[in-house]
Amino acid sequence: MPWDALRADVALPAIASVLQGASAEREVDRALRRHGELARDERTATVEAIFGVALWRRRLLWETGSVSPANLLASLLRDLGGVAEDRALALTGAAPASAKTERPTRLADRWSLPDWLESHLLRELGDAAESFCAAIAVPGPVCLRANRLLCTRSELESGLAREGIDTVPSDRAPDALFVRSPQANLFGTRAWREGHFEPQDEGSQLLGHLVGARPGETVLDLCAGAGGKSLLLAAQGARVLAYDVDRERLERLRTRARRAGAERQIEIVDRPRPADLVLVDAPCSELGVLRRGPDVRWRIDPRSLAELPPLQRQLLETAAPLAAKRVVYGTCTISRAENEDVADAFDRAHPEFQRVTTWRTLPHVEGTDGFFAAVWERARA
Repeated sequence: MPWDALRADVALPAIASVLQGASAEREVDRALRRHGELARDERTATVEAIFGVALWRRRLLWETGSVSPANLLASLLRDLGGVAEDRALALTGAAPASAKTERPTRLADRWSLPDWLESHLLRELGDAAESFCAAIAVPGPVCLRANRLLCTRSELESGLAREGIDTVPSDRAPDALFVRSPQANLFGTRAWREGHFEPQDEGSQLLGHLVGARPGETVLDLCAGAGGKSLLLAAQGARVLAYDVDRERLERLRTRARRAGAERQIEIVDRPRPADLVLVDAPCSELGVLRRGPDVRWRIDPRSLAELPPLQRQLLETAAPLAAKRVVYGTCTISRAENEDVADAFDRAHPEFQRVTTWRTLPHVEGTDGFFAAVWERARA
């Protein structure tokens, strides 16, 4: 990291806003727009400073005992970035402070968690909570899904290689490629312009394949959102009925479908309709994808978690009478109340369905984001 190029005058106001509750990603965008004069190394160091303090704020507070943005940033550079103390102070304008030599005893201090999340992870994961926290403390890999409607995975790999972007195929998801080139400009490639890929985590792709859609079958995507899994299902040859209460997100899906050549396969519907298969990619607490946003953990209202299971059960109740063959329930969280408990409730309420699969991934085990899925087949008469 080119810390000597850090522009503290740009980073510190953004960090102050983040510490007051602003989104780190939004503050980074604002800072870069306001300071278009930044050289590449200046941009790199400044962005890393904002995201770094956003993520590690509690660990840095434990190190410094200070809430000053300058002191927190100096601690980031010194204690996590390997910068000599005198240089860290000069770069940030912070006051000298002694470094702690002992290790934090609490999980929340070691891995920079709010109190409620520390309790939640210990309750859900037990001894594995430490490994989970380590996995979500680093960014997830950049993963692409080759669009089968327009190319094969090997064709996408070759096309990106011609543009100087190195990728490697996934061993588990048949259309997935991991990007190995650092800071690759994927959205400037010909492959992107021609609709040959979509960014999508490997775990998300695997969940989409659990639907088991065959060419010609109809799938109701009951919580389609902006359509990542709708596009995957369409690329498998399914006819997708995309529904969501958020009409604005569905408009984004319409645009994405045009770019992907999937307009004929995806129909945006104004109400849920019967289908062979129903996918309930439910709204959830998103605790399985915390590594995708350095400050997301600090902006979640823990009180909202109790509101999710009733909504998730209601969505499954909507799905049940519409599914001729199969219901698939998925989340991107690790919470039992939203996963196993919701699936168990569906088992009890719907003896006409038989659960055939329970599936999960975890970042510290499989290296993907954290997902859960349950699959039910309608019993034959």
